[in-house]
Amino acid sequence: MPSVADAASPAQPRPAQFYAVNRGGGIYSEALPQRLGALIAYVGNRMGASPASLTLVNLVLGLGASITVIALAGRSASGVVDAHTLGLAALLAWQVAYAFDCADGQLARVTARTSSAGARLDVLCDVAAPIGLVTALGAVAVAHRPGTPDWLLAAFAGTWMVNLVTSVMQSGPNPASMVPSRSPIVRTVKLVRDYGAVVLVAGLVLTVVPQWTVVLLWMFTAINGLFLLASIVFTARPRT
Repeated sequence: MPSVADAASPAQPRPAQFYAVNRGGGIYSEALPQRLGALIAYVGNRMGASPASLTLVNLVLGLGASITVIALAGRSASGVVDAHTLGLAALLAWQVAYAFDCADGQLARVTARTSSAGARLDVLCDVAAPIGLVTALGAVAVAHRPGTPDWLLAAFAGTWMVNLVTSVMQSGPNPASMVPSRSPIVRTVKLVRDYGAVVLVAGLVLTVVPQWTVVLLWMFTAINGLFLLASIVFTARPRT
């Protein structure tokens, strides 16, 4: 059994060391999911877990919660299943899943176990989990508001992917931000682009006012659509 001295040795990085290599994500993500991810990475390292295993836990938790919400959306809307309990369970599962998503990269970087295969697995899971979440939100919206337009569901799903695309673009060889300032005001405004905060809001709506989920779809579609247009304009402008 490792001793206290072993735990403090360079071979056993502390949570602060894992947090130090986090990739940000916004005020909320840095304040909570990334810190929780550092603890998960620390425990995972102590247990001998691989970064890929943390990635898969993220997928199982996130997708499992979404599938449960989809399966019970109709029953929760009719009152057979308590909608608030279902929403709270999804909120917690999605937040913990995102913390595992933060942890896998921290574990890989601190322990020098980064690989192209691991990066591909992470991206694929980062696509699969949001697809489940988007589908779950759409299912709840339709269950509570059967007249929800089909085009809104399609637009919501399509524009949601802007989050993933822009994230990948900003982590490439030539990353750039339209508004690079890190002032408190700018960072607060950027909460609308903070994935952890966005998922938190989605979970809170399902927990407190699930009948307003369709409003959430409108809001996210508008925000992501405008951000996509702004990104196109910013990228296409002449460089000096």
